[in-house]
Amino acid sequence: MAISFLLDGARIDLDEVDPTGSVLDFLRTQLRRTGTKEGCAEGDCGACTVLVGTLEAGPTVQWRALNSCIQFLPMLHGKALLTVESLAPEGVPNPLQACMADNGSSQCGFCTPGFVMSLHGRAIGAVGCDLAVEDVIAGNLCRCTGYGPILEAAQEVPVLAQDDAAVIAQLAEIAGLPASGEWQGRRWFAPRTAEELASLRQEYPDATLVAGATDVGLWVTKGFKVLDTVIFIGDIVELATIEASDEALFLGANVRHADAHAALAQLHPDLGELWRRFAGLQVRNAGTIGGNIANGSPIGDGPPALIALGAHLMLRSMEGTRTLPLEDFFLDYGRQDLRSGEFVAGVRIPRPAPDTAIHIAKLSRRFDSDISAVCGAFALTLEKGDVVSARVAFGGMAATPRRASACEAALVGQPFTLETMERAAEALREDFTPLDDVRGSSVYRLEAAGNLLHRLWLREQGGAVSVLDMEALDG
Repeated sequence: MAISFLLDGARIDLDEVDPTGSVLDFLRTQLRRTGTKEGCAEGDCGACTVLVGTLEAGPTVQWRALNSCIQFLPMLHGKALLTVESLAPEGVPNPLQACMADNGSSQCGFCTPGFVMSLHGRAIGAVGCDLAVEDVIAGNLCRCTGYGPILEAAQEVPVLAQDDAAVIAQLAEIAGLPASGEWQGRRWFAPRTAEELASLRQEYPDATLVAGATDVGLWVTKGFKVLDTVIFIGDIVELATIEASDEALFLGANVRHADAHAALAQLHPDLGELWRRFAGLQVRNAGTIGGNIANGSPIGDGPPALIALGAHLMLRSMEGTRTLPLEDFFLDYGRQDLRSGEFVAGVRIPRPAPDTAIHIAKLSRRFDSDISAVCGAFALTLEKGDVVSARVAFGGMAATPRRASACEAALVGQPFTLETMERAAEALREDFTPLDDVRGSSVYRLEAAGNLLHRLWLREQGGAVSVLDMEALDG
């Protein structure tokens, strides 16, 4: 058989699986579970939210809210699944559903199942349950009304009991087993170890690697791309390690953004704020640190910040492990320094020194769950009022995430003054010639990038330049 997973505690075995068929389509067309809706087919609106459980050490089941529209069916192998129908098996609404019905949380109702699943995840202790309610539902959009009644319902519902004992026993039989299949001449594999991945990568160097599918999913749903060979790597546990030391933080390539948030926030509050705004919770629950880097997007939020902090990338293959500065990985648009048979294994981020002035900011048209127009990251070492070293990196300003060498040169050896910041901002014109697109014009991007240097200087003077700063000063 190709894959096995649990739905409401019942095991489902599928012999033939389309490697890029979505979980959403399977639910709606094969199982007729039409409560789960398709709103955008790109992981943006949250109408298709489901809860997926993974067996963890303990043993326990770790539940996550995910967008089923961009989750491929083989990614369910060895996991447990809950849909909105799971919450009321006898037709009686659970406490959250009843509360939302009573207080008018739903108007047209189309988005409601997604909100229910996100908030049910919060109630049962799923990943992200410790976040503010507004953050939990940032990846759910309602086009009819305000969010007031929805937030009220979430606050009224207490923690709900989730008995996973039977699920744990069943998952123990199927979790951790490698899987593979063939469908209409297309192949897919789901290795469970890095060694298996390295072997497959060598045998199929042109295969598409899929960790969270938050980007590749759109290749299929929006670009109608046909992927001939797919290797699903998201369940390789040894690539999901988080190791913190006095010198650095190491994040394995498979660490989900939601899981990396706390460790990154400990490195610096700006990193925590950047990752809090890293799309909606459903996307952060699926997308990985390695996938965000390997994708090489010029508007990916992670690389500029990690480059500014001096991160190094670990690449692995059957030949061994290779390490390089993260900024050297990005060669040109769509081109990375990834040799045949290699895959991203992890990233090492040095812990900033106490005398480092850091500012990381994302500018986007919509505050939550949106792609950056400009993402700027600055790490300046200050001694006796002078800038002795500088690392400045931007996303959204060029074909790749890139350091701003002219800007850095204008900073190093100069007094840390507003005049120096202004000269460094002007030097950005030597570093970048941004494009005009729907997210911002070239003029806007250059002006905004320069303003971020000004914000860094203001913050170091003790001023508040964002809501995060104002909360810190009030505290």
